Amino acid sequence: MSAYFIARITIHDPELYERYLEGFDAAFAPFRAEVLAVDEAPIVLEGSWPCTRTVIIRFADLEEARRWYGSPAYQELARVRQRAASADIALVRGG
Repeated sequence: MSAYFIARITIHDPELYERYLEGFDAAFAPFRAEVLAVDEAPIVLEGSWPCTRTVIIRFADLEEARRWYGSPAYQELARVRQRAASADIALVRGG
């Protein structure tokens, strides 16, 4: 069953966040996954969406998503992202 990584990100330091983006592809490539959407201005139908970037990534399964998120390469990048932005992140099981 697929798993979806969903992140709502508020970028505070665009220059530092750019460093995160520069390393993302290399940390992401070894995993069975696909970036489905990255949007700076999603269309909000209900409620509020107080973030500057929304990201949706599909993984082959929950285990692969956890393997990527916990990988040393991504965790090194995550520390950069955490200094550059705040985020709400979830893994969602899909069909």
